[in-house]
Amino acid sequence: MVASVNPRKRLNQALLNLLAWVIVLVTLFPAVWVVLTAIRPYSEINAVPVVWIPREITFEAYVNMFGGNPDMVTQAPIGRYALNSIIVALFSTIFAVALGTAAGYAFSRFRFRGHTTIFLGMMLARAIPGIALGLPLFVLFSRLGMLNQLSTLIIINVALNIPFTAWLMDGFFRTIPADLDESAYIDGASHWQAFWLINLPLARSGMAAAAVFAFLASWNEFQIVSIISRSPEGKTFTVGLLGFIQTFTSDWRGMAALSALMMIPALIFVVLAQRHMVRGLTFGAVKG
Repeated sequence: MVASVNPRKRLNQALLNLLAWVIVLVTLFPAVWVVLTAIRPYSEINAVPVVWIPREITFEAYVNMFGGNPDMVTQAPIGRYALNSIIVALFSTIFAVALGTAAGYAFSRFRFRGHTTIFLGMMLARAIPGIALGLPLFVLFSRLGMLNQLSTLIIINVALNIPFTAWLMDGFFRTIPADLDESAYIDGASHWQAFWLINLPLARSGMAAAAVFAFLASWNEFQIVSIISRSPEGKTFTVGLLGFIQTFTSDWRGMAALSALMMIPALIFVVLAQRHMVRGLTFGAVKG
């Protein structure tokens, strides 16, 4: 005989599902509005009352963006911005996750002089807002002759993302029993082998989460990029949005079209990383 489900529990579950859907819709609304703005006629951009659903779908904004209309003033080198953003975000993520994972393992497994001080110093350094670092970084890299270079943006993003990555991975490595390391040492493994062959596979979920954070932080960085990069050769998507703002007018539809393009690589990376995150979370359950 199948036990009947408690009506109160069913009601609570229904309310939780409704709340979850409300949160999802509220979260997705800005992104959906940007996409709709990019494909609606220009006459509907500032229409009163607001036109929620476009009466006509047009891709004129994308045609103008890629040079289809030579009379448009607000044209931007989209291909260059896209390549710069992908290069900076990918390399920043790779280096930040690699160095942050190594640092997290060191903080979780070893005790050395200044252990707590160094760890807290890294966390406090991450708490400094990017706008406060803009001027010092500009002066530093200006004297080094490294302005308008993608390598400069990669270095800065790696430095900004390492503290969070180290903190996140430190927590993940602490959930892995230290007995596994000791067993490996008894079998003749070195610290590096224990890290590479035992701890790293079990911490893949943490690395995936850190990679998502580092990629999105680098992809969406605006303040520092706007100060360090002054030419199209060193600008990314976020700074490229300023090209649609003129002295007296703003091409809102063009900005929305570029913003919609910016979402695509970020969504692809998050989806790919999420798959590895789920595999990492289920690795320990199915292995044992």
